Amino acid sequence: MTSGAPAIGGKRAVLEAIRSGRANEVLVARGAHRNEGLRDVLTAAERAGIPVAEVARSDLDAMASDHRGVAARVTAGADVSTLGERDLGTHAWAADAIAVVLDGVEDPQNLGAAARSAEAAGASVLVTRTHRAASITPAAIRASAGALLHVPSARVANISRALDRLRDAGFTAIGLDDGAERSIYDEPCPEGRVAIVVGAEGAGLSRLVREHCDVLVSLPMRGRVGSLNASASLAATLYAYVLPTRVGAAAERG
Repeated sequence: MTSGAPAIGGKRAVLEAIRSGRANEVLVARGAHRNEGLRDVLTAAERAGIPVAEVARSDLDAMASDHRGVAARVTAGADVSTLGERDLGTHAWAADAIAVVLDGVEDPQNLGAAARSAEAAGASVLVTRTHRAASITPAAIRASAGALLHVPSARVANISRALDRLRDAGFTAIGLDDGAERSIYDEPCPEGRVAIVVGAEGAGLSRLVREHCDVLVSLPMRGRVGSLNASASLAATLYAYVLPTRVGAAAERG
């Protein structure tokens, strides 16, 4: 059994670790029920040539929380950013690239959920802060159902400066702000590359980041709850505001 490498637990997260090429060993609790989810993991591991070991459930408990009987050792550095701050301004982005920028999201569950929505929507990069923000940990990877192992990430010291880099690359920075005068129904999504900027839980966007956004929009709230959490706001914006413009543009080109 490989020692020292970080471990992530949960069938979906382990399956995505295998698919992403980050897993180097799969660990299964002795006596674990071979249900469909676990069979999918074992089949994927076999096809990828990744060794599988049976271990005591107590060993899994010590390595990964809420593992549901299976975990994977992932390559050291699996949580290292794939892009640096300077790369944001020089990378060869697609003409309709989507960047998701999280301004101080501190809850690993929220980070994971945001990454899952970003990856599902085809985001090209997830930008997060290095300080006073959640890191890409095994817990966050599990919360993302493995999406954090697929979507490219950039950890930056300064979100405002990162937005400037993205703007240099042709992105329009769109900030989600409860206090914005216009909602996503009033302000059409800009064409081309867009960066969706989401603030911290409770606090929202910081003042400097808000000032570095080209457009501020809110989500219309028709119920009694005053706001959505960061990951839910991101998902709603991606699917109700950003993606429809790309589907429409693709249909016109077709």
